[in-house]
Amino acid sequence: MFDSLSTRLQDVFRTLRGEGRLSESAVEAALREIRLALLEADVNFKVVKAFVDRVRERAIGQEVLRSLTPAQQVVKIVRDELVALFGTTPGGLRPERGIPRVIVLLGLQGSGKTTTAAKLGRWLTRQGRHPLLISTDVRRPAAIEQLNVLGRQSGLRVFDPEGQTDPVTRASGAMTEARNLGYDVLIVDTAGRLHIDDALMQELTAIRDAVDPTDALYVADAMTGQDAIKSAGEFNRQIGVTGVILSKLDGDARGGAALSVVAVVGVPIAFVGIGEQLDDLELFQPDRIVSRLLGMGDVLSLIERAEAAIDHDDATRLEQKLRGEDFTLDDFRAQLKTLRKMGPLEQVLGMLPGMANLKQLGGVQPDPAQMTRVEAIISSMTAAERRNYKVIDGSRRRRIARGSGTRVEDINLLLRQFVQMRKMVKAIGGLAGGAGGRKRMRHAMGMMKGRGLGA
Repeated sequence: MFDSLSTRLQDVFRTLRGEGRLSESAVEAALREIRLALLEADVNFKVVKAFVDRVRERAIGQEVLRSLTPAQQVVKIVRDELVALFGTTPGGLRPERGIPRVIVLLGLQGSGKTTTAAKLGRWLTRQGRHPLLISTDVRRPAAIEQLNVLGRQSGLRVFDPEGQTDPVTRASGAMTEARNLGYDVLIVDTAGRLHIDDALMQELTAIRDAVDPTDALYVADAMTGQDAIKSAGEFNRQIGVTGVILSKLDGDARGGAALSVVAVVGVPIAFVGIGEQLDDLELFQPDRIVSRLLGMGDVLSLIERAEAAIDHDDATRLEQKLRGEDFTLDDFRAQLKTLRKMGPLEQVLGMLPGMANLKQLGGVQPDPAQMTRVEAIISSMTAAERRNYKVIDGSRRRRIARGSGTRVEDINLLLRQFVQMRKMVKAIGGLAGGAGGRKRMRHAMGMMKGRGLGA
């Protein structure tokens, strides 16, 4: 979502770094570009003005302009002020007041409330909680059934009293069910409209009074821009909102809503939806979002995704295989599947410092289809061939190519890359310890560069 804004900001910083000594005029020119970039990204104009004024006040000073690294100082100031846009309140849920915790999801029709309810339930389950879900949207066709389907897909219990069509009664009944059966969280998916009206607000107010929610989270479609922020402000005025969930943050919209919501609405962002899968909901952490935005990467989030996707026992077995040179094509295919679990390849690579703008690198772009082809090739091999790639001769390669719908050249390329990777892993293994470790590490890095695998 932030691709365009990220590219513009990084271009500005690149220009600043090219200056030997910064002058006030150079800083002003950079601020003009930053202002235009933010406005074009659909950030609220009042937020942009206040942001640029704060950066100018800190950046145009003798302390910065005379420092040895003035450009880096300005980048740090911009980063700090971007983080400040999101407020100081940490993401996630507020401190609990009792059991069960009650979370009411609010928002307009089409913002993604029902899917977000299932995603939030999955997230809570990973935290060791036991959520119960209920839909009070009795007007939208199939809304209740949609939540039931998502509940079955995600392994969550959905309370659905047969024949009950009163929203408040459904919510109250779910509250009683949660208490009786020991669920510690109740997630209430409410109805929405295409616009705010009195009937909707009266219904939501009645549900709020019936269940006394710990959290009232407004689900905003990040792709609707400032309209989502205006609606959030109105919901906050009439119902009371404790936080915002930005859905569809993985889309290709300009993303300014995310940078405006805290300043305009006055409530923190709690979570962000980063994909279509039910596990694609992240705790909102502004410093990490800003780091990605500025091309600085987000290694902590990358590590967390890897830990969630990789089983500890599998990782231990893989390490032993790598040390013993027993890494097979079966293991390689398993690692590709693990990488898929971590999210879209471009998104994962974007968390690495300096890799945020792959589209700007002239053809160096991740190709998910290539991963699919590699998996197809390996799956077309026999078990013996996957265990020992050396038995794959010419006739076998032709058979594998026919079975996977690829060419013999593709099989040859895959096997060459696999052999190179085994050699690289062997060279890197155990480099950290023992005498001459640094020399061996430099040798391994040289091998990677020579094969086009490194920078």
